[in-house]
Amino acid sequence: MFILKYDAMIISMEKFKPRDIPESVMPHFIIRPSIDPLKIKNRDIPNSTVTKYLTKHGIDEDKPMIAQISRFDKWKDPEGMIKIFKIIQRKIDCQLILAGSMATDDPEGQEIFENLEKLVEHEKDIHLVINASDILINALQRASSVVVQKSLKEGFAITVSEALWKGTPVVTSNVGGISSQVIHGKNGYLLDPKDYNGFAEKISYLIKNPDIAKKMGEYGKTYVQNNFLITRHLLDYIRLMKAVM
Repeated sequence: MFILKYDAMIISMEKFKPRDIPESVMPHFIIRPSIDPLKIKNRDIPNSTVTKYLTKHGIDEDKPMIAQISRFDKWKDPEGMIKIFKIIQRKIDCQLILAGSMATDDPEGQEIFENLEKLVEHEKDIHLVINASDILINALQRASSVVVQKSLKEGFAITVSEALWKGTPVVTSNVGGISSQVIHGKNGYLLDPKDYNGFAEKISYLIKNPDIAKKMGEYGKTYVQNNFLITRHLLDYIRLMKAVM
């Protein structure tokens, strides 16, 4: 195998370790993704900038917002997120924003987006935002009451840490690398991706209890600061270099 010619393997989580290549043959280093707090997507921006970009896209800042930031991809389950939103909407006057882009290597992306457009054609409180700029993503993550990641499958989903960095609690699927970013009940909630009622319940709870949501968001920001900033990533690579040199 060509891979055996390398000195080490980098994986993002313990559970991703390959079973057919033991550490005695090739050492494995866990290096998780990180965010750059100085990039436009993550840097602090004033409330006036948040308002400017939300208004530009017809989003009412005064109505509670639920946002999912992800590619328009079947594995992100945007249709499932819409079903969850409609459960919430029976009791809470709120809005849903599905923002993201389409992967260039996903031929189904355009079709998925067009189907979503038809699905929400008459839904005034559901906003689809395609090819959202980094600063708009920043504004959405800051202004939302809750950020959701309703994935059916996932690699790592660093968008979860991006939302937490803005002090916004998250409600997410317990798949892939999301569980290493979310401490259930502390900075958000981890749920089975098929548990629509569970998602609706937790999202509604956070909207109805802004003080609790704020505390969870504060915990989330601190957790990201300690675990998912680029400075930690740099130290990981320094340790890797020291180990293999």
